[in-house]
Amino acid sequence: MVLATVTPPWSYTLQLPQDPRAPGVARTTLRTVLRAHGMSGLTETAELLVSELVTNAYLHSEGPYSLRLRDAGRHRIRLSVWDTNPHIPAPFEWSAQAPAELAERGRGPYLVTLWADSWGAYPMRGGLPGQGGKLLWVECAAKAEEERGHGRRGLIR
Repeated sequence: MVLATVTPPWSYTLQLPQDPRAPGVARTTLRTVLRAHGMSGLTETAELLVSELVTNAYLHSEGPYSLRLRDAGRHRIRLSVWDTNPHIPAPFEWSAQAPAELAERGRGPYLVTLWADSWGAYPMRGGLPGQGGKLLWVECAAKAEEERGHGRRGLIR
């Protein structure tokens, strides 16, 4: 008789203040969660995506914001950030175009289109004052190890 175990889905929520250190705290937390769940292969991509989402919330909202890390199955993670600013930026509302070569801003949303497997947004309306805003989310999955140049077979999405 073969015994099988089922790993329950997991999620973590990190409340972040309006503080310039928050993106670093978010990246550190993400690395720890991925390592704890055996998903370290996602670290590079997930860290880039979390940096962009959390930095966007820090720069473009006035209050606290939160990061949620959630198991999306099959070595896949969903990263989402809620903030109080109701504006949904490209590519979440429409497709993002490459920024001008010398542009000082606008690269973050474009990077999302290059690195995330999927992304989306939800406007958050109603409720108590300060509970509106938006939720931006991205998903990324583990790639085959040989695609990364490690020469071993890994997970294929």
